[in-house]
Order: sequence, then structure tokens, then C-alpha cells
Amino acid sequence: MNIFLIDADNLNSGAWVDEAFRVLAETEGPLPVRRAYGSAENLKALADTLRAWAVRPFVNLALTKNTTDMALAVDAMELACQVPAPQRIIIGSGDADFTPLVVRLRERGIRVVCVSERSKMGREAVPAYDRVILVGPEHVPQDSAAPDGRTAPARKTARKTVAKKATTRAVPVDNPAPQAAPAVAAPAKKAAKKTAPRPKASASRQPADQAADASPPAPAKPTTTTPEVTEATKPTTARVNPAPVLDVAAILAAVPALQNGQQLPINVVAKALRDQKMLGPNAASPKLLGKFPDAFELLPAGKPNLVRYRLPGAS
Repeated sequence: MNIFLIDADNLNSGAWVDEAFRVLAETEGPLPVRRAYGSAENLKALADTLRAWAVRPFVNLALTKNTTDMALAVDAMELACQVPAPQRIIIGSGDADFTPLVVRLRERGIRVVCVSERSKMGREAVPAYDRVILVGPEHVPQDSAAPDGRTAPARKTARKTVAKKATTRAVPVDNPAPQAAPAVAAPAKKAAKKTAPRPKASASRQPADQAADASPPAPAKPTTTTPEVTEATKPTTARVNPAPVLDVAAILAAVPALQNGQQLPINVVAKALRDQKMLGPNAASPKLLGKFPDAFELLPAGKPNLVRYRLPGAS
């Protein structure tokens, strides 16, 4: 018998649960026992998906401390003690808190599989499982050494490129004696000498005509300086990136899972904000979210570990 136990506070997207069931059906076989544990809000958000896959929901007690992990672990051990014992137990969560449970189940000869959203999989928990299935978008966090290459490296490369361009264009300005400048100016002076005698040879020419003949050398001067001076100053402004906008809309765009009003672990929200450069490495996410009390609810009030978006019009 195969058992699938879902932590709906962690694996809390209908698309992720759909993908998990499809992969498990192809690789692990049928799943007679299907259960989902979580808060009333998260289970309500997954109601359509749980109904489609015939998953039994188990609502946690409304306490200040999240009890989802404990409820799932207790039922997993109870099911493991049945006779005959299940062949495999699939845990739908990447939370490392389940590692002691996984070790005990494996010691009883049960194959233990993990299904987790990519960005929520605890690395220290991976060796405990017999198999780990990652679902969701193939997103790479910025603070990670391996996957973080979406935007930050591109910006750094762009800055280096602009800096190199600015340096090469600024060289003729910093160096007062380039050979290219005299080469342009010298022909202009020779042309002036050749054209200057013309008004002297004719007595009928007016001083205004003489001034017109002597004017051609003037336009040759800007050719030595205009391209370097005007273009060299532009890259310095292009290197400055605008600061990210910190408002409710920007936070919801960075963490789309908040938009349906479900509770999310505050560390998951903080990681997504840091990925978008909206939260500093050492900054506290409750302090940022606390600036918008009408939009975000932090739970529990004393030491929050969950955050929920207050849907417009909802109580």
C-alpha cells in the first residue's frame, strides 16, 4: 500500500499538487491513502485540487503554534504500525523538521519519498529520503551559489561593460597629446592658408567676404572633442540602477502565493523578497511587512512566523 501525506502549509499550490500526483502515478504506482494537513485557510485554497484528486483534508487546531508537522508525523507513524505495513510513504513537504520521522520510517523497511516545491526543499533533509521529487517552476534563488544567476550577474556584467566603454571613450580626453587630434586640425590650418590670399588678390572683395573665406577652419575644432566628451559622460548615469519600489503591489508580485489570502511561512516570504532585492541580507521581513498593517497580517502577534495578505473586502 502507498500513502501520500501532504503538508498543505508547505506544498500549498494547486498546480504543485497536480504535478506531484501526475509524477507519482507514473513512477510510484497507485496511492490508496491520500491526506492533506494544514490550516483552514490553506486547505480552503486547495479545495478544488483536493476534490479533484479525492484527498481527505485534516484541519489543524487554531493555535498560536503551527501544529501541521506534528499532526502529519503522528498519523504517519500510526499508519506505519499497521499490519501489513505500507510499502512506501510519500511526504508532500520539503520541511527539514520531518527528518526524524523519515529516519524512523526507513528503519521499519518503508520506502520514503519526498515531494517538495523546488525553493522550499531543505538541503539537509535530502539524504534521509529514498527519493526526492521537485515540482513547481525551475526558479533559481539569488543568494544560492549554484542557481543564483538570473538577474544579479547580468547587471554586474552590464555595469562592467558600460565601465569599459566609458574608460575607452574617456582616454582621448584624459590624454592631452593624442596623435589623432593634430591630424584633423593640421589640414584645416593649411586649407585656411590657401584660401586666405584669395580676398587679397581681388581689390573689389568686401571685408565680409574675407570673413566668410576665413571661417571654414572653425567647424573642424568640434570633431576632435565632441564625440568623446558628450558620450563619455552618459555611461555614468546608465550605471545607476533605480531602487526597487517597496509597496504592497511589489510585494505581491514578488510573492504571488500571497495573492489568494493564504498563510505562508514568513521565512519563505523573506527569501522571495531577498531574491528580488527588496529586502537586505540582514533585514527583518516582519519590519518591512509591518509597514503595511492594512495589507498584511503577521501571526502570531508576539513572534510571527506566518504572514497572510488581507484580501480586499475580506474581514
